[in-house]
Amino acid sequence: MSYSLPENRTFLKSFMIYTMVSVAILMGVLFSAPDRALSKEQPSLKDITKKTDEEPETEAKEKPKVVKVAGPSDEFGRGNPRGTVKGYFEAARKGDYERAADYLDLRNLPGYLKKSDGPELARKLKIILDRSLWVDMSLVSDSPGGHADDGLPKYRDVLGVIETEGASFNILLQKIPREDGVSIWKFSNVTIAQIPELYEYFGYGHLGEALYSIFPDVEFLGARLWQWIGVVIIMIVAALIALLLTWTASYILRRRGTNASIRVAGFVEGPVRFLLWILIVNKSIDLVSPTVTMRAIAQSHIILTIAVTWTIMRAIDFLIDRYALRISKSGRSGAVALLKPLRNVVRIVIAIAAVLVILDNIGFRVTTIIAGLGVGSLAVALAAQKTLEDVIGAITLYASQPVRHGDFGRFGDILGTVEDIAMRSTRIRTLDNTLVSIPNAEFAKLNIENFTKREKIWYHPRISLTYGTTQDQIRSIIAGVEKLLRAHPKIVPDIARVRFEELGQYSLNLNVFTYIDTTDMNEFLEVSEELNFQIMDAVEKAGASFALPSQTMYLEPGADVDNILSRKEDVREAKEQD
Repeated sequence: MSYSLPENRTFLKSFMIYTMVSVAILMGVLFSAPDRALSKEQPSLKDITKKTDEEPETEAKEKPKVVKVAGPSDEFGRGNPRGTVKGYFEAARKGDYERAADYLDLRNLPGYLKKSDGPELARKLKIILDRSLWVDMSLVSDSPGGHADDGLPKYRDVLGVIETEGASFNILLQKIPREDGVSIWKFSNVTIAQIPELYEYFGYGHLGEALYSIFPDVEFLGARLWQWIGVVIIMIVAALIALLLTWTASYILRRRGTNASIRVAGFVEGPVRFLLWILIVNKSIDLVSPTVTMRAIAQSHIILTIAVTWTIMRAIDFLIDRYALRISKSGRSGAVALLKPLRNVVRIVIAIAAVLVILDNIGFRVTTIIAGLGVGSLAVALAAQKTLEDVIGAITLYASQPVRHGDFGRFGDILGTVEDIAMRSTRIRTLDNTLVSIPNAEFAKLNIENFTKREKIWYHPRISLTYGTTQDQIRSIIAGVEKLLRAHPKIVPDIARVRFEELGQYSLNLNVFTYIDTTDMNEFLEVSEELNFQIMDAVEKAGASFALPSQTMYLEPGADVDNILSRKEDVREAKEQD
């Protein structure tokens, strides 16, 4: 089955509109799901990395050590808030929830909670904190008295605030007496009483709890083993969905069989498929109850930014190639050379923007980087001012197309053929076979006379006849020359005239005005040579002769010829001496 070009264009436009609308709807659906967040400040990947570096996890087999902190001596290091939080996390990460329960204030709990529930409460608190609150240990007080300027009672510190859809929960640390009366710090019983409610919101759910019980309680990058397995499964399923959706579109496009549709099919099979896969994975990550660390990794959008950048670059390549084909068909093939550096410039700008986005998502201060780039760009621009002028001149030459490669003309006071229009200069081969390079900024300002652009070549010889030529002879010559011009196949007949132009100083001048219908200089010279011979024949047939630069001297009878000639010689010598 064959398709006409208009049908193909209509199909491609319709398909592109359909694709953009479909992607927009898909992205709207993916991004419309409410993000169950979680804390007032989501940490960046940089913060998570710093936290991990500051708090390396100990081996599971390693025996608990007494944490030495400021404050009263305590087996569990609970002499200040930071020691309590650090000791709790170390015990919970190793799965020692019996020890982790020693950091919880299990006194005066509601009736539905018992002291024996301590290990389970410690486990659930760890899950809640992992999923909802990032704890910066450097902000937790290491003073036995806690923070004195936080507006709370001196026996209480706040570790952080957890936000839910309808309420806010303070995670509190409280100073309480130990069995021997020494004051130590523990997680407040107010916070412990809120654990069941918070776990309903941030817990793993029935499926997560089942998987938690099946797989080993191994933690990597703040997430359990079953969560990472779930991520792998999501990635596989998302890849299958993206493959199915894009395969259908690609199959329809390849059935068209045109070059454009095949290019679009490759675009769909490559960056669009990859981008769709990443989007599905990112918006499905909530299915595995991600921790704050996992969410920070996901929200860094490193792979998503790479996918979007790849998609944009491939789309730009496709559009530039289509535009290059269009301008080539319009006869401006020289402008195609400008598209390659333009493509590279666009790619560099997009790549720099992508790197800045990634750095910003990771947690670096991009404003400082942009300021540095601005100063550096200004310095480069000042240093490369002349080069930039030449590049802009090249863009002007390619855009306006006054000359192209191979054109012959007069450029300022240079006569020659354009050999190349580069980004820095234009090279011209002169009639002496020398090569002249002119910077584009200067070349664009020259008076350019492009002989190659002529549709026909002007033929305008002047016929100079002697003053002895009669009027009848002149009329005969004019009629004969007009006749031979109109009879010649290469002469434009509507613009062919011969006129008695003037009474010259030493000749009677006839003006010939016509065009030879050719743009080839060699052919023009052949035709003009033939016409010159025919004009000579016409003058000869009329009995006239061509005038030469001369002077006629008239002498009166009885004049002293020798004296006159002598005086003329004196005048000539005087002029030469002046």
